[in-house]
Amino acid sequence: MASEIRVNQIQNRSGLSTVTFSDTGVVLSGITTVGILSATSITGNLTGNVTGQISGIQTSITVGDKFINSTGVGLGATTTTGRNAGVGTAVGTIIYNSTVGIVEVYDGTTWKPTSDNFIQATGGIVTSYYSGGVFWKAHTFTASNTFKVLTAPANNNTVEYLVVGGGGGGTNGDNGNGAGGGGGAGGFRTGIGVTVSNSPGAYSIIVGAGGAPQNVPGNSSTFNSSNVGFSAIVSLGGEGIPGGSPGGTSGASGGGGFGRGLPAGTGTPGQGNPGGQGAGTLAPTTVGGGGGGGGGAGAPGAGGSLNFGGAGGTGLPSSISGTAVFYAGGGGGGGQQVASGQPGPAGTGGAGGSGGGATGGPGASSPSSASASATANTGGGGGGGGAQPSPGSGSAGGSGIVILRYQVGQQSVKATGGTVSYADGKTIHTFTSSATFTVTDPSLSSVDYLVVGGGGGGGARFAGGGGAGGMRTGSGFSVSPGSYSITVGSGGGGGAVTGGTGAGGASDGSPGSASIFSTITSQGGGGGGAGDNNAGKNGGSGGGGAARFQSTAGTGNRGDGTNQPTATTVPSQGNNGGFCPPGASPGSPSASPYVGSGGGGAGGSGSNPPAGGIGGSGLASSINGSSITYAGGGGGGGSADGANSSPTSGGAGGSGGGGAGGPTTGVASNGNVNLGGGGGGGAYVGPPVTPTGSQQGANGGSGIVIIAYPS
Repeated sequence: MASEIRVNQIQNRSGLSTVTFSDTGVVLSGITTVGILSATSITGNLTGNVTGQISGIQTSITVGDKFINSTGVGLGATTTTGRNAGVGTAVGTIIYNSTVGIVEVYDGTTWKPTSDNFIQATGGIVTSYYSGGVFWKAHTFTASNTFKVLTAPANNNTVEYLVVGGGGGGTNGDNGNGAGGGGGAGGFRTGIGVTVSNSPGAYSIIVGAGGAPQNVPGNSSTFNSSNVGFSAIVSLGGEGIPGGSPGGTSGASGGGGFGRGLPAGTGTPGQGNPGGQGAGTLAPTTVGGGGGGGGGAGAPGAGGSLNFGGAGGTGLPSSISGTAVFYAGGGGGGGQQVASGQPGPAGTGGAGGSGGGATGGPGASSPSSASASATANTGGGGGGGGAQPSPGSGSAGGSGIVILRYQVGQQSVKATGGTVSYADGKTIHTFTSSATFTVTDPSLSSVDYLVVGGGGGGGARFAGGGGAGGMRTGSGFSVSPGSYSITVGSGGGGGAVTGGTGAGGASDGSPGSASIFSTITSQGGGGGGAGDNNAGKNGGSGGGGAARFQSTAGTGNRGDGTNQPTATTVPSQGNNGGFCPPGASPGSPSASPYVGSGGGGAGGSGSNPPAGGIGGSGLASSINGSSITYAGGGGGGGSADGANSSPTSGGAGGSGGGGAGGPTTGVASNGNVNLGGGGGGGAYVGPPVTPTGSQQGANGGSGIVIIAYPS
């Protein structure tokens, strides 16, 4: 049947010459201008297909606070109340919920977040990092606040925690009664699998303050003090010991005993450890004990002719923040001077200060008899004040900390290997052990790097400190898709006591090993010299020479770890160790006190005795988003020869992980792991004093490799 064709009101508009109808359609011929199609706007409904170019259409569409344009799509914002007031919401509707700060989609039954199915929360200092195939978000609370959970899906709603209480305050020294005990560390509690919810979702965080000087206990830190959904997780504050009292207040780790042999605090099992007992009976031969730490008990004071304060108990490490950090070190006990010119050295804090435990005050004239400060937000115990002839004040304990973390998926990266974190618009790969860095994205063509070698070990007995590992850093290092071998150098071993009672019978510290990224090599630090006159060894930074007679320094920027001359490494990696100057006549000992030389550091040379045998300073780098100092030299060992010389403390380690030289009543401190610090030199204890501690050298700290590039 023939088709009926009806044409109504077709007008010959501006060049329309022919209209042809057929079974296949309508053809308009001879159009040069059609006014309705060249108009700047079209109103009404337009149906069917439109081909060709149409001018006058707007480049964006805006309806209220919603829009579509060439640069993006704006959803506008509504509150939870406004969202819930909607009637007949269509499945698939997307909104931005300003109440909780997330984008949500309606699935026909409920509103769900459009992001990955993970916890979303606020509060504290928020950082993200990639470790073990998991992308983590960590909330660090250095002050009391609220952890607010915005969303917590049922299949992924647990957090991990670290809660550290405030450290106890150290006790003041007293001329009549003796030196003060170190404060106990705050409680250390960590765990996984705590379930949180967004209803109501507000979990109160309390960060305990450190106890004030003169034995005040630290305050507790708490996760979920409001007891929402689960019981509060509480870490007690550390104990302090009242001067002249026989015991401590209830707390996490026990405070060190006051002088005159008073007992220490016992602490609380599961949160800390006991303190060390004070030593002596009557002034001037009484010293304080070290405060207990999260990882071990405080050491007792050592009275008699030495009068060393007890070392604080060691702390414990945690990597919940993305970086391994020590917390909850005990405070060192104060020393007491035996007689004029014979100061009694103080106890070190928390096994060399790990965990922020403060070093006690030495028994010496004011102001040196005051103790050092504990480190904030570590829960370290305060140091005990020294005494005789000038009583020193104790120091406050360090404040506590609360850190929470949870999984937020896996992050797309341009390369793999190490622990991956993010800061300042960069992706950061941190290698604390040997592995492989693999570039997977062809767009990644250059990286920044930090390469630190392992620190050298300290020598044994009358010994120099170990040199720091070599440190190299730079930018614009060319890379391409493929694998790059990473070697993280280990720290060198400390020297051993091999026999005898004098300055002989001891071995040098071993060199650290090199850290390597592709063609970038940072040499290990040189070992410290041992005995009377052994030289420090060459390395990235040189080891310190031995304490007595003339000894030579190890040279920095050398790669063989021995004392043989080799070509200098370019660019510079470190500095020379210290050396022992000659005595008044050839072959005679140098002037007392006999302190080993400091090992060299990346930022400076080790110092010479008798100025203190301090390790050379390290250098700071912000490649991982925070300024951290690496590659400090180890301090030289002290000495105590009751027949010939006054007891002297070992030299302090250089900033950047250098270990302290050995006190005569305890061990030298190891260089910090993954900072490349040199180990402390071993002390000497001669007759007629009976040695009460090891005279061995301490180990150097392992190195580190960090690679960064724009995310």
